[in-house]
Formats: sequence, C-alpha cells, structure tokens
Amino acid sequence: MAGSIYLSEKGKDSMGIVPPRLQPGDEVRVISPSRSMAIIKEKQVEIARNRLEALGFHVTFGKHVHTHDEFFSTSIKERIEDLHDAFLDPNVKGVFTAIGGYNANQLLKYIDFDIIKNNPKVFIGYSDITALNLSIYQKTGLITYSGPHFSTFGMKHGLEYTMTSFIEAITNDAPYEIVPSEFWSDDPWYLDQEDRTFHEQKDYLILQEGRAEGTIIGGNLCTMNLLQGTEFMPSLKGSVLFIEDDDESHALTFDRDLQSLLHLPDAYDIQAIVIGRFQKDSQVTEEALRKIISSKRELSHIPIIANVNFGHVSPIATLPIGGKATIEAKQGSCFIQIEQS
Repeated sequence: MAGSIYLSEKGKDSMGIVPPRLQPGDEVRVISPSRSMAIIKEKQVEIARNRLEALGFHVTFGKHVHTHDEFFSTSIKERIEDLHDAFLDPNVKGVFTAIGGYNANQLLKYIDFDIIKNNPKVFIGYSDITALNLSIYQKTGLITYSGPHFSTFGMKHGLEYTMTSFIEAITNDAPYEIVPSEFWSDDPWYLDQEDRTFHEQKDYLILQEGRAEGTIIGGNLCTMNLLQGTEFMPSLKGSVLFIEDDDESHALTFDRDLQSLLHLPDAYDIQAIVIGRFQKDSQVTEEALRKIISSKRELSHIPIIANVNFGHVSPIATLPIGGKATIEAKQGSCFIQIEQS
C-alpha cells in the first residue's frame, strides 16, 4: 500500500527488552516528569481518564502530578519520586506522561535506572519526554514508546487513528501497520474542542528511495540533541532514525539540528530517516525539506520519507524506541516492517 509503514517488536536477544503487554484490568500511572498536569483542563482530564478506563485500564496518578511552580513544573525531587514510585509499585503496569514541556532532561542524573531495569513496564510519551524515552532505552535496554501523552486521550474528535496505533503497540506483540491517516490537524484542540480544522492526508512524502533495516531511535529532534555527548544518548549505529519537531522549529533550525546529529561518531551508519509531519507555523515546506536533505551528502545513499504520522501534528502513531524496522521507499510507495522474531 502506498505510504504504508509496518512495525513490530521482539525480545532482548535481538534488540531491546519488550515490556509486558498491557491488558484489561491493568493499573496505569500518570506522572508529570515535564510540565505539571495542573495546566490541563479538568474536562480534558476527565475525557482522557474515561477513554483509558473504557479500554479496561485502572488509571491512577502520581502524588505530585498537580504540583507546580512559576515554570509550570515542579521540583526535580518530586518528579523523580513519582517516576520511581510508578516503576516500584508492583500493581502499576504502565507509566503515562501527563504532557510534554521543556525540562525533563533535568531528571536524568537523578534517575535510579536499576529500578526501571528491574521493573520493566510500558513507558509512553513524546515531545520533551524524548529525553526520558531515549535515556531509559540507553541505560536499561527497555523499549519505550514515543506516543500519546495522557492528555492526548482528552481529545474529543479525531483520535481514532491515535487510539488504534496505541492499542496495537502496547497490548500485543504482532506486527502492526502504520498507513497515512485520512486527515491531519495541527490546531490548538485543547483550547476549543469543538472548533477543529482537519486537512486531507496524502501519502507519505518520499525524499529519497531505497531499502534499509535497523533499530528505531529518535523522537523530538531538538530534545534528542540535548543528549549529545552524554551517557544518555543511544548510538545511531545501525539505526532507522525517526525525527520530528514542533512549531518552534523552522527550516533553518531543523537543518542545523539535523546536521548536529549527523556529526555524531555513529551517524555514518544511520540506515534510514523517517520525518514526522511539521506544523504549519513551522513553515517547513516540501521544497525546503528536499533542499535540506539534498544538501547533505552523508545521507545520499539512504531512504528518507517525510510527512509521517508522528510528533506534534495529530493523529499520531505509537513507535517503539528500540524496535527493529525495515523500510522500503520506491516508485511512489513506502513500506516499513519490524519483525517479531
């Protein structure tokens, strides 16, 4: 199928450690390792909780999810306490981040990664949470998930695609397919749930053709670059790189952030790049993307596709960081598959 992506996960012998699948009746814990849940409207929280409970999950909240300071976050100590408590509690099977922000990387030196390694669970979020997704994978080998925040489930309209991919990713081990959604939107839905604008989605954009396979590494590009030169940065060797950015990015910042990543020692062995759809305010056009990619000779030999359903434009797919991907892009169609075994 044109513009399709296939994903699956497998065990630690060949890649990262797959956390136990979520099942009806499981407790999922919501924590706020970046911004506080206090900024989320009460009605949105109610919708999100009801959605997850309709799937059979029991939703609980960290002790400090509503605490906030002048930066709409809370202390490192309180955020670490909620993170550790969620992984230490044997009743909790999944850890959901409330929302993104700017400061999740403050936590990295204070996380007891042995707690996470010894209590593997589904951990999911995106945007600023990329710092935690990648760090946990790097330090423990646990596959984490770039996917919806808890607050995302508070979206009243246009969530079906996001829900389907989320369920496929965290409730079973079978391969799952990601095709272009029928529509996309980047409006501020959290301000007015009834005033939504949806645009027709076309096939994914092939920037360079080819076939490759490798380990899924990535998330929010500018957050990912915060880890460069630290013990928390996964190797890019043999990776299929998934990257996206929000409306604070534009063509020039995306170009230099990507170039910075390509200066890393293992970047020569990136096997393929998949780019999430940009928000309109970023003004990163198809023409600009083609110019940026064509200017980088180090990427000339690998497949690259763009306008994929992940990141800050809804709906979004759920991606396993540490999963294995095979990507093919040629003759107007693209295909990615991750084998289970």
